[in-house]
Amino acid sequence: MTVSAKMLYEVIDGTWPARAFFERGPWLLREGDGGGKRVSAATAQGPVSDGDIDLAEAVMREMGQECLFMLRAGDEALDAMLAARGYGIVDPVTIYACEPALLTNKPIPRVTVFDLWEPLAIMNEIWAQGGIGPARLRVMYRAAGPKAALMSRLDDKPAGVAFVAIHNGIAMVHAVEVLPQQRRKRAADWMMRGAAFWAEAQGAHTLSVICTDANSAANALYTSLGFCVVGQYHYRLKPKESP
Repeated sequence: MTVSAKMLYEVIDGTWPARAFFERGPWLLREGDGGGKRVSAATAQGPVSDGDIDLAEAVMREMGQECLFMLRAGDEALDAMLAARGYGIVDPVTIYACEPALLTNKPIPRVTVFDLWEPLAIMNEIWAQGGIGPARLRVMYRAAGPKAALMSRLDDKPAGVAFVAIHNGIAMVHAVEVLPQQRRKRAADWMMRGAAFWAEAQGAHTLSVICTDANSAANALYTSLGFCVVGQYHYRLKPKESP
């Protein structure tokens, strides 16, 4: 099945959900609960005026959040308006997708990848070492569809963790974290294959992942595995005002 960027934008919200969503004017606003940009950014659902931007800023301030917007395909006019207001670009992101069968053609060595729900304490510790703390763990627990925490083991020791969930038949992998001493040993490769086996068993027709463009190693991995680029987005953040 061919998937579009629009479909995957919806999968992001379904598999990595904000604590609450609000529609105000042309906006979909997210209450992030400290879970990061993906669950805190405002997105436009139609044409936007300068007054609409003022409205979104006011609501985000009321929620105690930074003024942050996600810019996707079709948001070029809004992107220019935010740039004119001094908003800077943050974290350009690429969205990848493939059929799970592309990664299930190679068996995973025994006891190399486990999938389970809920995460084990050691998995939470690995995430914490990578900066994925309690607020992002709460995001995982909020995901309503089928989901799993993945753990990779190499040399008889924990190597890495990831989270995968399904929305509308599309599995998306988030929060991939590999311990520094276990990097360059294919831990992330095996976890992506483990995610594909899990997704296939759940009946998902597509496996997807999102990655910041600055993470060159991860982008190289996803490309080498055969993932195709489906879309991009970036954020615009309002500069902090001087005290």
